[in-house]
Amino acid sequence: MAPAPNSSGGNAPREEASLKVPVKDPKKKDEKKDEDLSEEDLALKQQLELYVERVQDPDPGLQKAALESMRHEIRTSTSSMTSVPKPLKFLRPHYGTLKAYYETMAESDLKRYLADILSVLALTMSAEGERESLKYRLLGSEGDIGSWGHEYVRNLAGEIAQEYSKRQSEEAPIDDLMELVQQIVAFHMKHNAEPEAVDLLMEVEDLDMLMEHVDSTNFKRTCLYLTSAARYLPGPDDVSVLDIAYMIYRKFEEYANALQIALFLDNMQYVKQVFTSCDDLLRKKQFCYILARHGITFELNEGMVSDDGDREALQEIINNSKLSEGYLTLARDIEVMEPKSPEDIYKAHLLDGRASASASVDSARQNLAATFVNAFVNAGFGQDKLMTVQSDSSSSGGSSANWLFKNKEHGKASAAASLGMILLWDVDSGLAQLDKYFHGTDMQVLAGALLGVGIVNCNIKNECDPALALLGDYVDREDASVRIGAIMGLGLAYAGAQNNEVRAKLSPILDGKASLDVVAFTAISLGLIYVGSCNEEVANSIIFALMDRSESELGEPLARLLPLGLGLLYLGKQDAVEATAEVSKTFNEKIRKHCDMTLLSCAYAGTGNVLKVQNLLGHCAQHLDKGETHQGPAVLGIAMVAMAEELGLEMAIRSLEHLLQYGEQNIRRAVPLALGLLCISNPKVNVMDTLSRLSHDTDSEVAMAAVISLGLIGGGTNNARIAGMLRNLSSYYYKDASLLFCVRIAQGLVHLGKGLLTLNPYHSERFLLSPTALAGIVTMLYACLDMKAIILQKYHYVLYFLVLAMQPRMLMTVDENLRPLSVPVRVGQAVDVVGQAGRPKTITGFQTHSTPVLLAAGDRAELATEKYIPLSPILEGFVILKENPEYTEDR
Repeated sequence: MAPAPNSSGGNAPREEASLKVPVKDPKKKDEKKDEDLSEEDLALKQQLELYVERVQDPDPGLQKAALESMRHEIRTSTSSMTSVPKPLKFLRPHYGTLKAYYETMAESDLKRYLADILSVLALTMSAEGERESLKYRLLGSEGDIGSWGHEYVRNLAGEIAQEYSKRQSEEAPIDDLMELVQQIVAFHMKHNAEPEAVDLLMEVEDLDMLMEHVDSTNFKRTCLYLTSAARYLPGPDDVSVLDIAYMIYRKFEEYANALQIALFLDNMQYVKQVFTSCDDLLRKKQFCYILARHGITFELNEGMVSDDGDREALQEIINNSKLSEGYLTLARDIEVMEPKSPEDIYKAHLLDGRASASASVDSARQNLAATFVNAFVNAGFGQDKLMTVQSDSSSSGGSSANWLFKNKEHGKASAAASLGMILLWDVDSGLAQLDKYFHGTDMQVLAGALLGVGIVNCNIKNECDPALALLGDYVDREDASVRIGAIMGLGLAYAGAQNNEVRAKLSPILDGKASLDVVAFTAISLGLIYVGSCNEEVANSIIFALMDRSESELGEPLARLLPLGLGLLYLGKQDAVEATAEVSKTFNEKIRKHCDMTLLSCAYAGTGNVLKVQNLLGHCAQHLDKGETHQGPAVLGIAMVAMAEELGLEMAIRSLEHLLQYGEQNIRRAVPLALGLLCISNPKVNVMDTLSRLSHDTDSEVAMAAVISLGLIGGGTNNARIAGMLRNLSSYYYKDASLLFCVRIAQGLVHLGKGLLTLNPYHSERFLLSPTALAGIVTMLYACLDMKAIILQKYHYVLYFLVLAMQPRMLMTVDENLRPLSVPVRVGQAVDVVGQAGRPKTITGFQTHSTPVLLAAGDRAELATEKYIPLSPILEGFVILKENPEYTEDR
């Protein structure tokens, strides 16, 4: 039997021999040395060689039997993929033989059968880029592909992706490929390989197919992969991926997740759909908490909530009117209600003699610093030791007046405004206490009170618009500082509200003959109110205001806030900025490049767009004359764009290190600020060390920026190491009033809200970016690009823009009646579990606390009890718990 094919095949064995020699020669030596193949392997090898010969037998019955047996051998061995399966190993030398024989066969079931086997053999045999596995698969029978094992399916998927792009470029039909894709996706989705299914569908540009393959067991993992992958995809793919995730979540009624994605896409249509498609009132309350935390203005209508009473209650949650109450509940629970004085923060007694001596001297600059420290530390607590103390004397508000007048002229404005910060979010009592400053004759105090009204209302919406009613009349006063107070107050109170009444008040100022500082603050306020709205009318007003400025005015540091106001309109809106960017090319060359950088960095803020980061780095690499101002915004831009995800963030930190070494002074001054933005309220040790080094820099501007940034990265963390660094700096710089002022501000920021607040604009496990929060931080950083002219001069109140980003870093669990409910939760470092097998733990190194609890950067919480079910997928901020009906207490 064996020699028969030799005589009939003629040609074939010779080819087989030529193939065999190189592969098998070394093996033969091995066999002689130490019988390499065991008994059964040897038997299997001979068996398979026999099958190969029989396949070429003219009798179809024998052929079929041989193919069946070969197929059986391969199938039983490819189930695990730790090493190359034995049958594939022994059939390698015969691949060429079988291929050649296949070409000679007539069309029949047997030919398709052989094609299936060749397709599997091509897995280990075919040359790179030949795609033979796919070729034979398409020629073979329509059988179940999964039965050949996982590795085979993955290999096919890879070849399909290559073939697809080739056919797309040649415009060839792809129907046969898509049928195969359908099978592969079904296989992957059944076998917990959701990421591979998604990858394949992304390659063949048909993500819609996912919808029919997801089910209740795998949709969560699929969506987790989709949302995580979206960060690394180029537009417009990223949006389409998130659209699919949104639809899947809606299909399975995971509305809270769908809402997160709708907010990420900034798609109000989707947000409305979530409200209309969900019937459960409790869940709607949770959606409202999510909207309130994100800080967007959103009006409910009858379609979303039918009952009037319910609608009012829900609108109140969105308006954030419960924020102050929740924050104070947290403070009482953690027992930090006791007001703190600036001295408690400076801790001068820990320093050696000379510095502590100078700390007691009353100077206007030191008192101004104390005003800010006091405001930051007691923010939102409603009581402090400087501004709200009731004195014994009958004169009303005695002591607060005393502290007010320990500040010189423009210092009084910040002091009066600090009362607003202390009463943050508590609109009723805030307005009542600020009222006394409205009746005096001192213009600076009035200006501060107006700003205080804006601060109290920040992030809180109110049906009766108290801020507009109070501030509207002061916008057109004679006195510039009063105007700025009212304008900035409106900007803070209505940030993100896109309120047309406010616009009607502010827009005329841009066209009028107001002084530059008034115009600059108006542009910023309009930018904040219409943040990310791409509103053309506002954009045009600011553009005309820029064109009207004389050349000398454009050289002023404050003039650089005008382009920022323009940029804020396009915050995170990517391509929408292009028309405006074209117009900016016609500006005076003093501000043209500056405007260009600002618009670019705002438009791509929080997108992680790598190409834009490269573009901005290119601008930073040029060595220019001293007069250029556009490199500062370019450096900040790198941080704004790269802060979107962890990988880009680490890379940006490294790039900024290089800029420090090779950049000119104007770049070095911006680098600390960029680092501060990247790690805001997240003190990373390497960044802390870099900033600590820079805080002793010979260039005082670099040192000031580094000190302020130490405050930003420690914002609200009470970080002991940063607090220690700042204490040492305060004794190091005890003679330099400007730097000491910066050190004090930083100390206030580190202890922000006694450690209960965060400045991080990202929330919901770093998934969502609050546009108003980022706008506030960026405005403050832009002002810091020229510390001496703005913050150290009379515009120190730009520091209050940070109030837009201040949020309690808490997890507050409430019951169905929205009353605080204490439950045990585990808090630990979040672990990235995207695409991991099984049910991996999502947090590591946890401790169990009872709510309310504080969450640090990178922390995640999960309930430690089965008794309740959280209505939000992410435990942050306010979370409503509903009793678990299936819970039984184990007695």
